[in-house]
Amino acid sequence: AAWSMGFSLFAYLMLAVTGSWMFYTRNVKKPRPPGLRTAHYVIGGTMVGLILLLLAIGLIGTLGYYGSLGHSAHLPAGLTVVSLVFVSAWSATQIHPSRPWARSVHITTNIVLFFAFAVVSLTGWTVVQKYLP
Repeated sequence: AAWSMGFSLFAYLMLAVTGSWMFYTRNVKKPRPPGLRTAHYVIGGTMVGLILLLLAIGLIGTLGYYGSLGHSAHLPAGLTVVSLVFVSAWSATQIHPSRPWARSVHITTNIVLFFAFAVVSLTGWTVVQKYLP
């Protein structure tokens, strides 16, 4: 799971870079580099897949080790991250000049996701310590 979390955090960083770049070009009224929006969407879709993989690994691993869920704060933290990633992905598909609220929802969700990633990383570290000999 650590590799998937690492890739998810890298994807989040790349999404922040490409999203900031799009924000900048829109605000200074410069043309967007070709493929930037597509790259942002592809990286975002990849992150959704990685988060779903982390969810599956976490659920299966916890059920296999403990036989049940909810042994730490990592479960609600993880479910929060999954939810925020889905809200972010959904709001990204809604961004359009006729829906100005969608961009605000997308950006705000991603800012909250930064803090949620921090919490899930910290709680995940405590879970990993339980597995180590």
